[in-house]
Amino acid sequence: MHAELELARKALNHPTTKGDASEAVWLHLFNTYLPRRYRAAKAHVADSNNRFSLQLDVVIYDELYTPPIFTMGAQTVIPAESVYAVFEAKQTANAKHLAEAHEKAASVRRLHRTSAPIVNAGVSAAGRKPAPILAGLLTLESEWSPPLGNALTDSLRAAHPDSHLNVGCVAAHGYFVRDGDEIKVDQGGKAATAFLFELIARLQALGTVPALDARAYAGWLK
Repeated sequence: MHAELELARKALNHPTTKGDASEAVWLHLFNTYLPRRYRAAKAHVADSNNRFSLQLDVVIYDELYTPPIFTMGAQTVIPAESVYAVFEAKQTANAKHLAEAHEKAASVRRLHRTSAPIVNAGVSAAGRKPAPILAGLLTLESEWSPPLGNALTDSLRAAHPDSHLNVGCVAAHGYFVRDGDEIKVDQGGKAATAFLFELIARLQALGTVPALDARAYAGWLK
């Protein structure tokens, strides 16, 4: 994966094309190595009040219980209830890209999420409270020196609760995680692999997404 990100940076000159290639590398990683209950796509997220997130480079969502609202070619709209995590994917980490990641995280977390009752063994149970949506930043390099130093961690701590980032990877240097106000940085080898295992552990801790209230979305048609 590291080699593919390097290739995209060196071989492609157009910024948009380079960015699309970087997103594709991360999407391939997640769709290949995450457990099958998860799916990753570039998408917008919508809620039952007909509100939309900003466009998101990577959305990790549940494909079993909550189908996409709309898909045509490269355009995908995913219901807010199905979202586990969202990421901004860039070539480099810097203040601008970090701010964009914060903004996009908030645009998803502020959406409304329904939770319909479920039936198990013939018994109806109330819908479960939706778990927090994870958010992060994915890059190959960092423009800061040191790459994962105070410039990064101070900015992460300063973010509004709606926009904070839980986990991120700078593939050439390491990854970071956030637990409350504590930011931990791991600068060991094989950063992308270590990050992937950390992400899987955090996804597992979220449990299963709530059941979508299909009738709430049907209200759009009235």
